[in-house]
Amino acid sequence: MKMHQESSSGSKVAPHSGRRLPLRVGTRGSPLALRQTDMFLAALREICPALGFAPDAFAPEIISTTGDRVTDRPLAEIGGKGLFAKEIHEALLDGRIDFAVHSLKDLETALPDGIILACTMKREDARDALILADGLGPVNDGDIWSSLPKGARVGTSSVRRQAQLLHARPDLQIGLLRGNVRTRLDAARIGTFDATLLALAGLRRLGFEEEVAAAIDPEAMVPAACQGIVGITVRAADSRLAELLAAIENHEAKAVSKAERALLAALDGSCRTPIGGHARLLPDGNLHLTGLTARPDGSFLLKRSEVANAADAARLGAELGASLRRDSPADIFLD
Repeated sequence: MKMHQESSSGSKVAPHSGRRLPLRVGTRGSPLALRQTDMFLAALREICPALGFAPDAFAPEIISTTGDRVTDRPLAEIGGKGLFAKEIHEALLDGRIDFAVHSLKDLETALPDGIILACTMKREDARDALILADGLGPVNDGDIWSSLPKGARVGTSSVRRQAQLLHARPDLQIGLLRGNVRTRLDAARIGTFDATLLALAGLRRLGFEEEVAAAIDPEAMVPAACQGIVGITVRAADSRLAELLAAIENHEAKAVSKAERALLAALDGSCRTPIGGHARLLPDGNLHLTGLTARPDGSFLLKRSEVANAADAARLGAELGASLRRDSPADIFLD
């Protein structure tokens, strides 16, 4: 395979994509976002070595998002959904970047016109991880919350985590904790909080797994929908780029994310609504999906699971979401 094709003007053209090099990759600037972008580019190199190993094949474009810039307020107070994607979508639609790398859990279910989710990468462990301040622990596997003393202060910005914590332990004190992974780990380490919760996937990708006190079973703490999955968006009109990206699509991640995103779409909650969703493929090829709705204070929590053929992932998510919405108090879905 030739390293480059030449356009009529002599500029380099990426094989298969028909786009002039370098291809511009949009990403947030956090260490985790940059690590995930590196993973994505490594996958491209594997399927298309001539493109991937060209020294000028890619130009990462770091884009500051509202969610990154404002860290002292809950997400619900600064605009709700899409806070980690809005500016990236704009760059994609404006032609400043060719594709964008996202933590799929941060990507809204209804994308802007002209943008599509082109592929999903292999899921890392979807579980939440418990991080404890020095001196606390060890964790009892039979009662994971017993390591937290009465009235313990837990830092999180996630209403999903907050609701499940307070449902299990109403005595806990929840405080706002936002920022990148290292910032949140340090808050527990120095004793600002007794504990915090983080996605195990991000900790593994950044090499911080040794700081995990316990990985929490998804049935005990239902993860965020699409937690641990990296998704790539492109312009809908860029069919050749979409075709290239299809080669690195992970089919298991595609199935589980389709179910979980359909669940979210059916529930149509705001970022003030605690919602969890976790799908997994069973050995017989069926898909098991657990969904959760709750009140932020933990006073109401509804959790259900359903199984269907993986080919019916979207229907499974939509039907389970409709069931949860029907049997949950209407007020939890109000913006």
